[in-house]
Amino acid sequence: MTLPASTKNEIERLLITTVRDKLRSYEPETDAMPFHYRLLGRDRYAVFSFIHSMNTTFGASLWEQIAVILAKSAGYSAKQHYRLLGQIDDKTEETIRVLHRRLRAGEVTANRADEIRAIQASILPGEAEEDPDSVVDFYLNIGDQENYFDLTSAKPNMKEFAALKLKLLRWDALALSRDKKAKVWSRLAIPYNPYHPEPYERWTLKGLYDLSSQEILVAEDFWNFVGGGNVFQPLLDTFQSAGKTLRPEIDKKFREFGRL
Repeated sequence: MTLPASTKNEIERLLITTVRDKLRSYEPETDAMPFHYRLLGRDRYAVFSFIHSMNTTFGASLWEQIAVILAKSAGYSAKQHYRLLGQIDDKTEETIRVLHRRLRAGEVTANRADEIRAIQASILPGEAEEDPDSVVDFYLNIGDQENYFDLTSAKPNMKEFAALKLKLLRWDALALSRDKKAKVWSRLAIPYNPYHPEPYERWTLKGLYDLSSQEILVAEDFWNFVGGGNVFQPLLDTFQSAGKTLRPEIDKKFREFGRL
């Protein structure tokens, strides 16, 4: 499968525009870093700082924008920064807290079907209210299936993984408070696998997430799911094409850093 030319062009334009905006507006860090500058060189540190800034841009919004483009190209309904409204009653909050504590303690192993049944058995009908966890990075509707994604960094630590699991359980409850029979899938997405070509087997996943039910989607599993087919390699090719267009502008900016 290949991406339609219109989809590839839209993603490529987004990438080029985003990087050009960053090149135009970026200024090296003004904080004094005397040890780093002397050890690594101020120019090299400026390059590192720019790349770090680009990574922040990807994490803040770019992955979600690309996911929306791919999903809509596949004919799905999708939104970034979706507001999931609902109301979690006190009993269900306690049900979730107990379940989360038992998962963290290793007393039970994650089983998505069991977790959903426990929340369904507890949740009361709720109003469409804002909640501290209402903002979903990426919402994807496929048929009657509602998918709520948190797009996270490639290497969350144990504390972060645990906090994300609690958020996913609360998303399930918010959605089910509006419709107890809704087909809800709250998931974690990791846009790329830093361990490639080895599988993503970070020890912090153990027991907290039901991997057999795709509660976590990593790299091509996520992008292919969102795009409705084998879109991962064409997506990488699109990034490479944008990179070739941008290379002279990036090299020029890096030469400016060399004069620091």
